[in-house]
Amino acid sequence: MQIRLNEKVTSVNDGQNVAELAQQFKPGADVLILNGFPTTPETVVTAGDELFLIRRGEIPPHEELEYLMAARHTPGIHARLKQACIGIAGLGGLGSAVAVALSRVGIGRLILADFDIVEPSNLNRQQYFVDQLGLPKVDALAETLRRVNPYIHLESHQIMLDPDNLPVVFAPCSVVIEAFDRAEMKAMLVDTIMEQLPQAIVIAASGVAGYGGNNSIQTRRLNRRLYLVGDGSSEAAPGNGLMAPRVGIAAAQQANQALRLVLGEEL
Repeated sequence: MQIRLNEKVTSVNDGQNVAELAQQFKPGADVLILNGFPTTPETVVTAGDELFLIRRGEIPPHEELEYLMAARHTPGIHARLKQACIGIAGLGGLGSAVAVALSRVGIGRLILADFDIVEPSNLNRQQYFVDQLGLPKVDALAETLRRVNPYIHLESHQIMLDPDNLPVVFAPCSVVIEAFDRAEMKAMLVDTIMEQLPQAIVIAASGVAGYGGNNSIQTRRLNRRLYLVGDGSSEAAPGNGLMAPRVGIAAAQQANQALRLVLGEEL
């Protein structure tokens, strides 16, 4: 019979268990993942199973690394994610965290756009490091994302987005994440994409400041092509600043909604 073993179609004998296959194909493997879930050495495999055998602490060859990163996915998911193209407009607290999450799950192509540079006040909530201060955010984030996932295709634009260039930058995208700070920029992006990129769905954000309740941040579907994440009211203001935990909750919801859309779900 045939199974997929470390993403390669492999012929094995009926009744073989995971321990026998590890001894045969990957001696010393101590991380055993069957169909996206950790398994035991005694588990018997069946035709069509997807088995990953990993030696803890080993850096695998490049041709294996990408597949091993996706070992915990449901079988068949990784191939679909590899085909996706998602845009992120604004690479601050929301956008940089969304980009890291989507890189880790294996989205094939990200288009990143931001005009700004990394400065010290960003470090309280954004996915940058002290040694990246002064770098353009598009360059600093691309460096980090390639360390997370060297197989992702990144397209970076250090640019102030406007109604003229935005449709060009995000033309290949099926989903665009709105991650701006300013209300007028948020409205501009939504209006422009609704009018000029009919194939794209927008996941916007509003109300993520402070340290209010976790569950007040929600994902809502406003219409067929527009989702909104946040509580809708908590704006950044004196005494109610932007902080990593709550911004992170919203970013994770934006990333997860993008993932759901790519995989054919809605809300």
